[in-house]
Amino acid sequence: MQKHPIKLTSGELAPLWTGYLGDSMANRVLHYFLRKVEDDEVRPILEYALSLTNEHMTFMDKLFRSEGFPIPVAFTDEDVQPDAPKLFSDGFMLFYLRQMGIGGMTAYSLALASSARLDIRDFYSHNLKTASELYNKTATLLESKGLLIRAPGIPFPDTTEFVQKEGWLNGLMGDRRPLNIIEITHLCMNILTNSLGQALMQGFAQCAKSKALKAYFVRARDIATKHVEVFSSLLRDDHLPAPQTWEAEVSDSVEPPFSDKLMLYHTVSLAGMGIGNYGAAVAGGMRRDLASVYIRLMSEVGTFVDDGGELLIRNEWMEKIPGAVERDALIQS
Repeated sequence: MQKHPIKLTSGELAPLWTGYLGDSMANRVLHYFLRKVEDDEVRPILEYALSLTNEHMTFMDKLFRSEGFPIPVAFTDEDVQPDAPKLFSDGFMLFYLRQMGIGGMTAYSLALASSARLDIRDFYSHNLKTASELYNKTATLLESKGLLIRAPGIPFPDTTEFVQKEGWLNGLMGDRRPLNIIEITHLCMNILTNSLGQALMQGFAQCAKSKALKAYFVRARDIATKHVEVFSSLLRDDHLPAPQTWEAEVSDSVEPPFSDKLMLYHTVSLAGMGIGNYGAAVAGGMRRDLASVYIRLMSEVGTFVDDGGELLIRNEWMEKIPGAVERDALIQS
């Protein structure tokens, strides 16, 4: 008797569907970067990252076809103009690749955890490995160029200690304790991701054709700038250095390398990832004032993402995410 494969579940389809859109977008961005990169050490890492997006899309395309699942439209060659002038520096491209590796490790670990079928688990296990390789390649090259941004160091404690009073959690009033290493790490990581957003949004705002999208990208840049300052000030309060930002790595070009559709999708996706990062910071921190800051900023980003979704719908660029059957509508038909 012929053995039929187990049907894909929503837990497997969700990361596959969103992953296809993400890889399709990244593929176009990397094609453009490869046309503009001048550093011969950065080029092979761009080529490696591009090969991964091709590998992922080939697997998912074949899988969707075999399962009879509609392939997303995603992004095409019409969404990139490789001959547009260089918009970002080679150093920024390397930093972008590093963040791709970090984002991939996070996304693929969650996708692996939500998958049951062996072929899908094998796919994400492999992707986890290659995402970590991409991160290590970029981190090594950034370090060799003196561009690797490290979190601040702290003096090592002499002994282990236990917390003696509940005020250790407060941070809202009175004698506020210094940041601990977990809180410092989240602040630094969120400065880096917002720094990436600052630079990208400046470039997108310069190049967007639509006035509405220009305004949206300027708003995104300003939000990222504000959040960088909020997090940096929290580090400075404890006399800790804040990581450098990358907004100076954007050229003065105003010719768009990407379609408005791609830039808007990229912006909304980054903002959504930022909400996840802030949620992780709330869960990992133990000072109540930090939780209050992150929740306030999450609300601001959530409103921004919602407005971005409305722009995608208004321009007919938002592909409908597959979901449950509308049973009530079937009954009434």
